[in-house]
Amino acid sequence: MNINASIIDQRVTGIVEDHPEWLPEGNDLNKKKSAAFVLLCISTCLEMPLDEVAELITEGGNDAGVDGLHVGEVEDGEFLVTIFQGKYKVKDLEGEANFPENGVQKAVDTVQVLFDPYRKVALNEKIAPKIEEIRSLIRDAYIPNVRVILCNNGASWTGQADNWIDEAKKDYGDKVDFVHFNHDSIVNILQRSKKVDTTLTLSGQAIVEDMNYMRVLVGRVSVQEIHRLFNDHGDKLLERNIRRYLGLHTNRVNTAIHETLCDPQRSDKFYFYNNGITVVCDKFDYNAFQKSDYKVQLKNMQVINGGQTCKTIQETLNNHGQQRLFPVGESAYVMVRVYQLAETHKDFVQDITYATNSQNPVDLRDLRSNDEIQKQLEIGITDLGYTYKRQREEGGGGSNVITSSIVAESVLSIWRKRPHQAKFRRKEHFGKLYEDIFKDLNAAQSLLAVLIFRAVENERKRPTSSTPPDYMPYASHYISMLIGRKLLYDMGVSLKDVSHRNFLKILQKFEDDQAKYHASAVKDVTDALKACYGDREISLQQLSATFRRGDLLEMLGSHE
Repeated sequence: MNINASIIDQRVTGIVEDHPEWLPEGNDLNKKKSAAFVLLCISTCLEMPLDEVAELITEGGNDAGVDGLHVGEVEDGEFLVTIFQGKYKVKDLEGEANFPENGVQKAVDTVQVLFDPYRKVALNEKIAPKIEEIRSLIRDAYIPNVRVILCNNGASWTGQADNWIDEAKKDYGDKVDFVHFNHDSIVNILQRSKKVDTTLTLSGQAIVEDMNYMRVLVGRVSVQEIHRLFNDHGDKLLERNIRRYLGLHTNRVNTAIHETLCDPQRSDKFYFYNNGITVVCDKFDYNAFQKSDYKVQLKNMQVINGGQTCKTIQETLNNHGQQRLFPVGESAYVMVRVYQLAETHKDFVQDITYATNSQNPVDLRDLRSNDEIQKQLEIGITDLGYTYKRQREEGGGGSNVITSSIVAESVLSIWRKRPHQAKFRRKEHFGKLYEDIFKDLNAAQSLLAVLIFRAVENERKRPTSSTPPDYMPYASHYISMLIGRKLLYDMGVSLKDVSHRNFLKILQKFEDDQAKYHASAVKDVTDALKACYGDREISLQQLSATFRRGDLLEMLGSHE
C-alpha cells in the first residue's frame, strides 16, 4: 500500500462520512468516493474550501466527461477555465495504476466540443449554465485558456495518450494544457507548511550588509540552482508567496521567461530582463573568508516574490531535460535578495511582500487583512456572535464563520448595488474596489448582507420551486440586491442607520418574510428581462451575458 495513497483515501472517506450532501445520491460507495476524490483535488488545486468546491462538481449523466469545472475572471481579454476529470481506484491503493488512455482521449474530445459556441451538445443542468457562460464570453471576443487537470490515485498516462495530447496542442497551441494530478501532488501541497532549511549557491561576488537589526544579502544565482532548489523542495518554498503559480501556458510573463531561457541569443542576458527573486529567512550563514561563489546556508527559506520566475525555470528545465533537447539557460542567471528577519518582523514581511508584488495583479485579501477596517469588522462581527476571518487559512467553516471575501462580494452586490462587479470582478474586491466596498462599513451591515446573500445562494442550490427560472444560476447577486433594498424599505431605515442596535430586529424581519422577499425579487428580475427582450426565448448564453454586463440594472432601478 502506498502511504500517500492511503492518506488521501482516509481524507476521501472522511468527506464521504461527513458531507454526504455534496455527493451523488444512493448507496454506491464507489461513486461517492470518486466524487469525494474529485472534490479534494479541486480544493487542493484551486486552494478553495470544500464547501465552495461542491458548487463546481458537474459529474452525472450528460457531463461531457467533466467532473468539475471552474471559470476564472477575465483579465486582459483572457480567462482561465479549469476542467477536472477524476479516476479513483477504491480498492487499489498501491498508487501505480496509470491514468486510463480512454480518459485522456475523452478529455481531448471534450475541449474540442465545449469551447465551440455554435456547437450543440446535450448537457446536464449542473454543467450547462457554466458552459454557456464560457461560450457567452467567447462570443464577446474574450479568449479562453484551458487547463485540463486529470486526477487519479495512481501514475500518469502513457503511450498513445501523449500522442492525442500532442495533436490537440497542434490545434490549440499554448491555449490548452493537460496536467496530471494525483495523491502525491495533494500530499506535497499539504506539506508546504514545513520549514525549508537549505543551501543556496551563489555565482560571483555578493553584497552583505547589516542594517536596522536586519541582515541583507544581494547576489547572483544560476537558473540551474533555482531548478535544483525547486525540484528538491517544491512549493514548500512558496508558502508565504501571495500569488499562486499561474502555469507556463496561461500567463504571458511566464511564457516570456520560458522563451528567453530557450533562446541561445538571449538567455545569457536573462539577469537583465528579470526583476529577480526575493527571499526571507530566519537566518543565513556563509564563509566570509571566501571572496565569491558563496554557499549560503538558510534557515526557514521562503520565496516571497519571484515565485513565477522560479516555477517557470523549473518547468522549462524539467521539460527540456525529459525531452533530451539542447541544454537551456546554461549561462542564465537571476538576481536574488535575501533578507534575514526575526520572528518579530512578521508585519514587515507583509510590507515587503506587498511592495515587491504590487507591480503585478495579485490576490490582495491577505495584504488587506491588517487594515484598521478589517480589524474593526472582526471585533464587531465577533460581538454579534459570529467569527470573522480576515485571512485565507485552513480549517474552520460553518454557518457562524464569515470570511472577508464573502463580505466583499455580498456588500458590493447588495449595499453598493453593483451585482455584476461582485460576481465578475472578484479579484478587484481587495484592490480597485476595496474603498468602494469597505468605506464606512460596519459589522451589522456586513453581516446582514452576508446572511441575505447566503439565503439566496441556498435557494439557488436547493430550490423550493419545482420550476425555477432558467436565469437562476446567474441571478443570485441581483436577487440579493433587490431583497436588501426591499428589506430596508419595509423597516423604514436607510443603510447608514443599520447598526448593532437594530441588527437583530432587521434580521428577524428578513427571516420571517424570506420566501416573500425572494419571490418578489424573482418577479422583478423576470419583469426586467421581459422589458429587455420581450416575449422571445432567451438562450443561456444571452442570459449569462445580460447579467455579466449589468444590462438589467437600469430597469431594476425603476422598482425602487
